[in-house]
This record gives sequence, structure tokens and C-alpha cells, in this order.
Amino acid sequence: MDTAQPDPEVPAHSGAGGSAATENGDTDTSVEKIQQYLKAKDDTSRFVGLALLKSVLDNSPTLQSDGETITSLWNSISPKFLDRLLRTGSRAGPDQKDSKDMLDLAVAVLHTFTETAGVIIETLLTLVSFPEGARIFAGLDIEEWTPLIEIAPEHPHVLSIFIWAWERGTTALADQQSRNGMRNKIDQSIQSLVASFSGTDATNLLEFLSHLGNLDAELIPQNPEWLRSVAKFIRNLSTKRPTAAGRSAYTKCAGTILMLYPRQAPPLLFSDERDSEKPFSYLFINLILVDIRATLPSLLEKLNDAEYPQTSQRLAAALDVLAAFIGHLIAWMEELDNPDDAAPPSEKPTFNMPPDLVLKMSRSIGETISVTMEYLRDRWDASVAGAAGLHPEARVGAAHTSTGSHKTLAWDSKDGDAADDPFTLSALRAIALWLRDDDGDVLRKEAAGLMDMLMELYQRSSAAPPSASSPRNRQDYRLPILAALEGILRTSKGVEAFDSHGGWRVLSKDLVAVLDATSSNPPHHLEAEILRGSRIALALSIVAESETTTPEDRMGLVTAVAAYDVPPIASASAEGARVAGNNDSDAALLGFQTDVLRLAATLLANANPGMRRRYAHSASAIRSIAEQLRGSSVGNYESPAASDLDDVLATLSCVRFD
Repeated sequence: MDTAQPDPEVPAHSGAGGSAATENGDTDTSVEKIQQYLKAKDDTSRFVGLALLKSVLDNSPTLQSDGETITSLWNSISPKFLDRLLRTGSRAGPDQKDSKDMLDLAVAVLHTFTETAGVIIETLLTLVSFPEGARIFAGLDIEEWTPLIEIAPEHPHVLSIFIWAWERGTTALADQQSRNGMRNKIDQSIQSLVASFSGTDATNLLEFLSHLGNLDAELIPQNPEWLRSVAKFIRNLSTKRPTAAGRSAYTKCAGTILMLYPRQAPPLLFSDERDSEKPFSYLFINLILVDIRATLPSLLEKLNDAEYPQTSQRLAAALDVLAAFIGHLIAWMEELDNPDDAAPPSEKPTFNMPPDLVLKMSRSIGETISVTMEYLRDRWDASVAGAAGLHPEARVGAAHTSTGSHKTLAWDSKDGDAADDPFTLSALRAIALWLRDDDGDVLRKEAAGLMDMLMELYQRSSAAPPSASSPRNRQDYRLPILAALEGILRTSKGVEAFDSHGGWRVLSKDLVAVLDATSSNPPHHLEAEILRGSRIALALSIVAESETTTPEDRMGLVTAVAAYDVPPIASASAEGARVAGNNDSDAALLGFQTDVLRLAATLLANANPGMRRRYAHSASAIRSIAEQLRGSSVGNYESPAASDLDDVLATLSCVRFD
């Protein structure tokens, strides 16, 4: 084997000799000779080349900035030789001093070629992965974060450091002042990061901001100044043929800010200049719709792929964007039909899409909703319903539902069922908004085929509702399901499916639980429950009004309403009435109580004469409750519920109970 011999012009290894070569010889010539040593086949020549290389790099600042030469030198070093050098130097032996010298030289060369910032970032990333490290980093002053913020565009892992620290290092903040201070630091940091990413496509920043929803609600910045700049990043990236990573980033970021800032974000993403031939909102929502329709047909077979969680999160965000757009469109149409002259112009929804594009968009949304419902049907069958006709070997896991235990299909996700998938909740939100406010019956009838899934998800949410102590990812499906039912139950097929799957029993049970809770708890502690109760009463009223006669099993709700213990009502003084009338919680409670009384009155009015006689005492109690509320300060103070209570009393007066 040929062995490269040392060049006589290059001195043997010594500190002074290395310096002399750098100082007296030409740098290019020295580099070439060093490469000869490094490429030699014997370890002695390679060791001499390594020693000379360190000396030349330490004494040649201009060479350190020559990227091409540095790359060439690094490629000349044998990885196997470097590995042997590190291993030899790490072992104890008779030549301990020589071994240590070899180890020091190998490490010094590696550090020479290593960028310090990268090592620091990796070290910080490791530290914040531990609770104590995350807590200490989160507690630093914002000035100490500034160096990292400035290099974030070149080092994406910096963003991971921040989001991990903000998520894991803030759990111990006990007092409100600490949480407020942390929120302000997060706000200022994001503002600085937005400035640092100016002039870039901001893909990494948008991906980072999509995780803001994971923070504690009290740590999320309120009315941030950077929101407009982030919306511009989304607009720019989505219109410049982004990569797959870019599409995922702008979709997830848009979904996050629309959910966190439902008042400020929609105008920034969905409003356009007048007379725009192709408004951005049209192009943007079309991109979202195309992504959903293109991905769903093949999604079921990818449930167990490693990349499925990322795909699910992207599609969930896409559906959140769609739901926000539908809500913005509905608000704009309602403003056209019933202008609110008292609202300032800045709070009125604006929408400058031409009518022909609105029609095209509506058809495209309808198609996407249909495809999404079809996928949910298949996913639910795989996750919960099972298939009785399949061979047992094709059904692997046990799914425990309110109707019993079933074997699930082998091609369902092995890590969790459909109810735990963020896609399912986001899909139902978008579907519910469209079904409730679109007048077409085709999709509503199609959605009736999902009734078993809707009722099962509702019961799961009622059995274990999210709370402060429950897991963060616990999903509450009840409000989206109730919104969907407002549309589905307006078709005969929807009512039939509702009855077939015990819908009345499921919803009336929850309604009575909310009603009982309002008897012993102040309304400002039950705002979410009161809202849900009003939605339940509306859904059940749609069913009750669609029937010519009230079935016997419905009358249990009448008995429960008759036994309602009305909570104490505010004083009838003028000032007390004014305070009560202006109190949103009290007004919401009165609206809920009125909705329930109206539902009970409808059930009694539609009952046959014999059933009415049996429930005469319940009817009398319900009339007393209505009179009590109507005579209260809340009911008398020009409340919107006053006329509704009068209707309840009028309905009960017209019904004969003898």
C-alpha cells in the first residue's frame, strides 16, 4: 500500500513549527500540504495533518471565514481516524499523557469546526425539556432572551426553546401578578420575533405560533399588536406556492389565531379591498377546501402512520379556518339583513367578495362538508361501531359505548379512538355551523345518518365533562352537536333518526341537570351550562313542534320543570331592576328559564286530553313559575324574555286540563 510521505517543506509537529508555517508560508500552500497529510493512509501522517490544521485555523482569521476551504478541509478528515483518536484518548493506559494529548487535539479540532451558537441552542433545548430548566428559562428577563430572538430566523430550534419553556415552565405561577407579567413577556417576545422574521417567508414562525393554543389561557396575549403582521405573513406565504411545510404552517397558524382571537383575526384574514377581482379570502379558503377534499379520501388508511398526528392537526386547523369563515360570512349576511346602527364601523363584519364568487364558494363548502361527513361516518364505524359480519380476526380492539362493547376494525387507529382525535371536534364544528345556517335540506338529511355518532359523543362529554383537573386534551362535543341538531332536526329524516337513537332521553337528561344546577348556584358560575341549556331547549322545541301529539315519554320533562326551584330574584327596586337588567348572567339565566318553560308549555299543549288531565298539577306549577318570573324585577324591566313569558302564560291559559 502506498503511503503518503511528509513533505520536507512542512516542519514536524510542534507548536512553534505550526506557527512558523502559518506566518512564513503561503496560506494556500499550507492548506494543500495539510490536506496531503490528512488524506494519507497511515495514522501518523493524519495525526501530523490534524495538528497542523488546528494551528493554521487558530492563526488565520481570514481562512476561518472561507467557507469553501473550510468545507474542503473538513471533507479531508477521515471520520474513522477521528473516531479512533477519540476512543484511544478516552482509554486509560501506560501512555496516559500521550493519550490525553491526542484526545485534546481531536476535541479541539471538532470545536474549531463547530458553530458555537448551535451547541448553545442544543444545550438550552435539552435543559428546557426538564421542568426545572423550563421554569428557570421562563423566569429570565426578556432582555436575556433577546440574543436568542435575534438569531431565531437562522436557528429554528430557538422557537422550540421558547414554546417548551412557556408551556412547561409556567405551571407553578401561583398569583395573578406573576401570570400577568409572564403574559406581557410572551407578548413582547412574539413582537420581537415578528420583527426578526421580517423579510423571510416566516414558515418557522407561523409553525411556532400555531402552538400558542397549548398555553394556559391566562398567558395568551390579549389584543396583540403583532396580530396584523402575522396575518400578513399568512397572506404572503399562502400566495407564493409554499412547500408542504409552508402549507402546514400557515394553515395551523391561521386556525390558531382565529380560535384565540375570534373578533380581531377574521377581518384580517377574510376582508379585502373593494372591487378586487379575486379577493384573498376567496383564494385562501379555496386552498383550505382543496386540501381537505384531497386528503380525506386516503386518510383512513394512514391512521397508524407516524405522520398521521401532524396530518390530523393540519386538517383540524383547516376545518377551524373553515368554521371561522362560515361564521364571518353568516355575521356579514345578518348585518346586511338587520343593520346594527349602534355598533361602531370597526365592529361590523366586512366582506367584499363579489356575489358570483360567494355562490361558487358556497357550493365548494357544501361539497367539502359532504366529504367530511362521509369520512366521519367511515371513521366512526372503524373506531366504535365495528362490523358484525366480519370474521373475528378482522376485529381487534374492544370499544365500550353506551350501547355495549363492540370489537373494532383492524384498520382503525391503534393509539386512540375517533373521539380523541382533534380532527373530529373541528370537523363537527364546521359541519354544525353550515347545517344550522344553510337552508338546504340535502346535507341535513345526509347528516341525519351521523345521529348515532352524535348521541354517543354527547353522552361521553356529559359523563366526563372537561374540568380544571381533567386532561387538557379532553374534548367537549356538546355545543357543536346541539348546533348541528338545530339544522338536522328541521327535516323529518333528522327527527326520525333523533328518536331512533334516544336523542330526547339524552338531551332532556342534560337539560334537567342544568336546570337543577341553576337552583343552587349563582348564574355567573354557570355561564357555559346556561348557554348549553338554552341550546338544548331550542333543539327539543324543534322536535316538539314537529309532532302533532306529545308522546308519553316526553312528559317526564314536564314533571321535572314543574318541580323547578326558582332561585332568589333581585329586589324589585328601580335601581335593583336596572342592575339586574344590565347583568348579562342574570339575563342569560332568565332567557334559559323562559326557553324551558316554553318547551314545557308546548309539550302540554300538544298532549292529548287524557294526558293533560293527568298532568294538571304540573301545568299549574309551571304557570306559577312563569308568573313568578314575569312578576320579578328581571322580568318586568323591559326584558326580551317578558313577551316570551307572556306567550307561555297565554299558551297555558288556552289549554284545558279538566
